[in-house]
Parts: sequence; structure tokens; C-alpha cells
Amino acid sequence: MATRETVERGSAMTLLNDFIALTKPRVMSLLLVSAVAGAFLGAGSTPTLEVLIAVLVGGALASGGAASLNMAYESELDQRMGRTKNRPVAEGRISPLTAVLFGLVLNVGAFLILALMTNVLAAVLALVGTVLYFGLYTVVLKRTTTQNIVLGGAAGAVPPLVGYAAASGMLDLAAWYLFIIIFFWTPPHFWALAIMIKDDYAKADIPMLPVVKGVEHTSVQIMLYTLILSALTILFGVVSDALSWTYMIGAALLCLAFFWYAYKLIKAPDRPAATSLYKYSLLFLALFFVLVMVDSVLA
Repeated sequence: MATRETVERGSAMTLLNDFIALTKPRVMSLLLVSAVAGAFLGAGSTPTLEVLIAVLVGGALASGGAASLNMAYESELDQRMGRTKNRPVAEGRISPLTAVLFGLVLNVGAFLILALMTNVLAAVLALVGTVLYFGLYTVVLKRTTTQNIVLGGAAGAVPPLVGYAAASGMLDLAAWYLFIIIFFWTPPHFWALAIMIKDDYAKADIPMLPVVKGVEHTSVQIMLYTLILSALTILFGVVSDALSWTYMIGAALLCLAFFWYAYKLIKAPDRPAATSLYKYSLLFLALFFVLVMVDSVLA
């Protein structure tokens, strides 16, 4: 028979896990990689340990805070989707008010850490990311337009700006290239996911592109954005003094593979092809950031 202390310890661990879940740690991980890549590019080499700590901790707090605000606002919507119905607020394990307060505290922490350890520009940009994700995408766009993820994709493109500003104290053309590359990466990535769970989005009455326009139309749009993304990714290597042929060769191979997966989706616009593209899009972005970091050190 479990003792009272064991039960209390189990309850505390469950609550801790729920608060961790509020921060969407899997989404956060990719955002942090992008922020660190921005820091490497901004420093032109390996950033200082202080900058890396600030970017990782401050970025985690800002990302987690935005995610918590998102879950607080979308608790009823999350209940209607199989992918999200078990989230802490959706199941009532954490109240919406608690999630809001938690999200606000995390964002304040992010601002203070980045401002004190790096600079105010990086701190402000972290808050801009939260405003774009929660205010623009979650509240305004998600339930109103098929272009929700296109315009809302700006939020996910902010972390490399934070890292770049933290390391350099400014934003120049190279930083904005990182922003625009992630901006154009976002639609193919999320539209592939939307094809995978199209029925869920339809049931929740969210106007994702595959729900409103169909899978075939979405597949063509994915290809168009993939071509633009590829052109920008290659052009980045051409215009940036911080990148070399190492980046160019790697980027070309990554873009060629992305094009192949998008082509396969057009030929067979179904869930398996969309799943393959979705998984590759995650690998593409991770390897893209690795290329940027490696080349920043070697250049």
C-alpha cells in the first residue's frame, strides 16, 4: 500500500511534468537550435559561454512562455483534436489562469536574462516572438484564414534573430536571411502536418489549407514554397561572407532532397507521402542550422 509521502511525491512529479508539457519541449528544441545557430553566425565563430547560456535559457523561457499562453487560450480547441486533447489545460489538470500566469512569468524571465546577460535588442526580440506566436497566430490568424501558418510563420523565424542579436548586438542582412529562410520553410512543414491530421483540423473547424482547398492544391503550394525556400537557402551562401563552399554543397543537397519529397507528394498526394515530407522537413532545418554553425566556425 502506497504511503502518503509516496502519493505526494507522485502528485508533485505529475504536476511538474504538466508544467513542462505547457512549454511544448519538442517544439522548443528546434527553436533553440535555430537561436544558437543565429548566435554562431552573429559571432562569426563560437559565441562566448555567457551568450550561449543566455540564448539557451532565455530562449527556452520565451518559447515555453509563448507555448503556455497558447495552451491557455486554446484549451477548448485542444479538447476537440486527438493530437492535443491530452494537454494539461485541455484535460483540466492545470487551469487556464495558471497557464497564463506561468507563461507571463517565463517571458519576464526571458527578457531579464537576455537583457542582463547580452543586450536589450535580443530581449525585446524574444518578446516579439511571443507576441507574434500568441497574439498574431493563435488569437488572430489560426481560426480565420487558410494563410494562418504562412503569416504566423514569422513567429518561428524570430529565434535566430534573438541569437544573432545576442552575439553581435545588431541585426544585419545575414540575420534577416535566417529569418526569411525559416519563414518560407514553415508552410511546407506545417502543411505536410496538416495533411497528416486533416480530419482533426476539420473536426475542430480550423481552416488549414488541406481542409479548405484539398490535399492536391496543398501539395502544389508545398512545391512552390519549397522552390522559393531552396532559392533563398542557396542565395544565402552566395551573399554571406561568413559562409563557404562547405555550406553551399550541403545546402544544395538538402534542398535537392526537399524538392524530391515535395515532388513525391504531388505524384501521390496522400498521408504517407506527407508524413515523409514532414519528417524530412525537420531534418532539413536541423541540418541547415548545423551547416550554418560549422561554417561560421570554419570560415
